[in-house]
Amino acid sequence: MVKYLVLPGVGAFGSAMENLEPFKDVINEHVNDDKPFLGICLGQQVLMSSSEESPGVDGLGLFKGHVEKLPEGVKIPHMGWNRLDVCNDSPILEGIDGEYFYFVHSYHVMPDDDEIVAGTCEYGNSVVASLSKNNLFSTQFHPEKSGKAGLKILKNFTNLEI
Repeated sequence: MVKYLVLPGVGAFGSAMENLEPFKDVINEHVNDDKPFLGICLGQQVLMSSSEESPGVDGLGLFKGHVEKLPEGVKIPHMGWNRLDVCNDSPILEGIDGEYFYFVHSYHVMPDDDEIVAGTCEYGNSVVASLSKNNLFSTQFHPEKSGKAGLKILKNFTNLEI
């Protein structure tokens, strides 16, 4: 029995959704059964309804909103360390605020509901870095590449009560 599900990702939205097609029912069942789910990087983006990177391709729609390219005037891809500002409570971000995390991305999520935004970083403007709602969590950054702070997030995730 799977207790936790992690969807990491690097690549393009359209290709990711094509490859996820056989697993959509498993993902939806896991989330609907209130089991912890974590999307990382592209894994956060595919949780949205759509992306301008791949017009006409539906995302998983687990978070309502869309994905857009980072703003003009910043280096793309955004690659490097940025400070996370926690703005709403999230169990995976417990004990985290102001630490630096490693990002590699050209697109960012724009959720319809600001209340699900758990953390942001500054990169040309405020960029959503983490989402949280019930048993569904995501990060734009790579916790697995972010040292002790990243390991803390992964530990918080695996310590969630189910």
